[in-house]
Amino acid sequence: MVPSGSKIKLLALPAISRQVPFDCPNQSCACLHCFCDRRCLAVSRARDPPKGSGSSVFVPDENSFVKRFGPLQRPWAMDNSFLLNLEERVTVAVNTGNVAELVGSNEQTILPEWIELQKKAGSLQTGRITENELASQSREFLHLLRDGLSRGGDEVSNSAYGPAKQMLADVSRSRALQGFSPSETATFVFSLKQPIFNVLNRNTTLSPAQAAELTWSVTLLLDELGLYTLEVFQKSREEVIVRQQREIAELSTPVVKLWDGILALPLIGTLDSQRTQVVMENLLQTVVETEAEIAIIDITGVPTVDTLTAQHLLKTVAAARLMGADCIISGIRPQIAQTMVHLGVELNVISKATLADALALALERTGRAVTRLKKATPASGQNKMSAEKGQ
Repeated sequence: MVPSGSKIKLLALPAISRQVPFDCPNQSCACLHCFCDRRCLAVSRARDPPKGSGSSVFVPDENSFVKRFGPLQRPWAMDNSFLLNLEERVTVAVNTGNVAELVGSNEQTILPEWIELQKKAGSLQTGRITENELASQSREFLHLLRDGLSRGGDEVSNSAYGPAKQMLADVSRSRALQGFSPSETATFVFSLKQPIFNVLNRNTTLSPAQAAELTWSVTLLLDELGLYTLEVFQKSREEVIVRQQREIAELSTPVVKLWDGILALPLIGTLDSQRTQVVMENLLQTVVETEAEIAIIDITGVPTVDTLTAQHLLKTVAAARLMGADCIISGIRPQIAQTMVHLGVELNVISKATLADALALALERTGRAVTRLKKATPASGQNKMSAEKGQ
């Protein structure tokens, strides 16, 4: 422990580290050492060291220190809290460096074990991904994770983890489109824990305390990456659902051309603001393209008509009238008629009970009529044939 109120001195040199004379009587400076960009860092607590001593330490340049541990305080005199915080961060840097080295040197052991765990979890059972694709994704992520550990420590927010996170985002999006479940997608990251833990346990150079500390660091790191994978997967699934809803809404509001100048818009399901907007766009676009005079809006498939639904219908009718097309509403059932009367809803538009009645009215308005053709009787047909033979 550093006594309260004591000061430390940071010795900073140019980019190439060199030995600096510094007095350290009886090893009382309590130096902290770590490797930062292959330069040795020494932070010493000095108590007015006597001049003329020949002791020496290795120190890096200031830019390397700032890049690794953040900006320095000015002047370079820092109290006990800074030293304790620095000691903790130095320990983390050493730990993550060890993990990166272990992952790199034991890749041939980790990768097959990780792939086998994913197979046991059912990643290949659905047939959505091949074994070669799974092996390729696992190998690529292991390389990117090793690079992130060596350059970014255990901070997932560090830019060194950018490639690894981008790769996880791509995997999550592709699996969301392929129909994977959230647990199947998260297993890609979480199943990596056991192979790395096994490597740490088999390493005889680590003390139990070091192994436990490294295990905890790896656990936190992979948990954060796994949660990031799930977040991207969830967003991708939501985007898929929204797109499917939009496509279904467009398919559920088709505009059909019944005759020259006559359109039909059959509605099925509940009308809300978003769907009404789609209905309007489809109807108006078709009116312009076909130069229709009459549009029949059939609500046979609408379960109920309340005040809000009536407002949506009136908006659609008003928009069509602005485009020069008159509207007829068909498919009003007795139950819907009673509900509308009870609620005091007035559509202020011509309505018919069935689509056939609405079509007949539309044909009449456009100067057309539907007539039944008289079929020839079998007797008259035989007489006609006999007459032709006699001639």
